[in-house]
Amino acid sequence: MSSNYRTGRDGKEFAYRGHSLDELQEMDVDEVAELLPARQRRSITRGLSVEKEKLLETARTRDKETTADDPIRTHLRDMPVLPEFVGVTFSVYNGHSFERVQVEPQMIGHYLGEFHLTRSTVEHGQAGIGATRSSKFVPLK
Repeated sequence: MSSNYRTGRDGKEFAYRGHSLDELQEMDVDEVAELLPARQRRSITRGLSVEKEKLLETARTRDKETTADDPIRTHLRDMPVLPEFVGVTFSVYNGHSFERVQVEPQMIGHYLGEFHLTRSTVEHGQAGIGATRSSKFVPLK
């Protein structure tokens, strides 16, 4: 574990609800679930799906240094970020392409999908063929 995860921008040691990152990583998934917000806690206590269990096992067995070059590809945007994911790089599908997400300690308790949006901004152009007469009008000045 590199030292940049231990301290944040302000120089203080990282803590999530009073627990250090090392303590969180040593906890069982059920113990971590008790610290998460209600929606994430509920999804874990009701039982992770087969796909989510497989993603969790892949993240556990994957070497953290090699995932930066070869990220774990997933469609599971609703997977809660657990302390075991810190340092792992995921490629999360946004409906169009896979976007890289490098998991940091501050992301614990959120979902993977929160870090890449599924909707892009609309950039309107000029009116095209078949547009109404009024929308074709483009002022000269």
